[in-house]
Amino acid sequence: MTVYLPIAELPIAIFTVFAMGLAVGFISGMFGVGGGFLMTPLLIFTGVPPAVAVASVSPYMAASSFSGALSYWRKGMMDLPLAGVLLTGGLAGTLAGVLLFLWLRMIGQVDLAIRISYTLLLGAIGSLMLVESLKAMARMRQGLPPTVRRPGTRAWFMRLPLKMRFRRSRIYVSALPVIGIGFIIGLLGAVLGVGGGFILVPALIYLLRVPTQTSVGTSLVLTLVTMAAATVLHAEANGTVDAVLAFVLMVGGTMGAQFGARTGQTLKAEHLRFLLGILVLSVAVRVAVDLVSRPADTFAITQEAQP
Repeated sequence: MTVYLPIAELPIAIFTVFAMGLAVGFISGMFGVGGGFLMTPLLIFTGVPPAVAVASVSPYMAASSFSGALSYWRKGMMDLPLAGVLLTGGLAGTLAGVLLFLWLRMIGQVDLAIRISYTLLLGAIGSLMLVESLKAMARMRQGLPPTVRRPGTRAWFMRLPLKMRFRRSRIYVSALPVIGIGFIIGLLGAVLGVGGGFILVPALIYLLRVPTQTSVGTSLVLTLVTMAAATVLHAEANGTVDAVLAFVLMVGGTMGAQFGARTGQTLKAEHLRFLLGILVLSVAVRVAVDLVSRPADTFAITQEAQP
């Protein structure tokens, strides 16, 4: 059974899209990563234009993140004040990202920019997380105590003004780096169609020293709000949100996120970081291969000489 996507201008198997939404929704709920870093390349691989894939994944991520965030909120595993400060920068970054996306479309480089950015960003983040998690698990197998991350922040954070205390996360830090992190996440979400959780979760854990489970729950709140804003802005400024595609993904993603959130709450922090690192790195490799491989239909674009 196929359905025609009016904005993408192509037919696609509806059950395939639903299964993709269900699987990525499960991953989103488990890791608190929004799932866009995986869903956007999957849609591109199935033939959806990158510009439409980026914009149409935004409402899907908002819906799946809402489902996962609700589960973490019920468990008391999110820091709402911290999420509020992150959103201050996140919404500004989302607006800047939509404007940058519009400029890239105008110069005809949006597809190439998306693919190269995915390869570099996911490759770096996935490698760092994989190495760190392997070291942590090696210590566990040797019977050594895990490295203790004391509540607090690095010394240079402490010298910045506008300090705030976030009691749920047990940190006392300036609001400036928190706003900066939120801005970067919002910018990436609008340009690449990613919720930013695969960057936000490590940033909260390793930079701000927020506990892992709290980081996952808090990242879902930021993903929910920034992706809802990106959906509205993309629809208004770019006209690339395919409502049919987004709806099918949302139905599957919302269902999968509930099961993923319950599974993620039962895993150890080291195992969560290891699995997320493997997943991020795998997507980076797949995008890189697709970027350098020979296309099935080769063609050339030439500019005719003006008389």
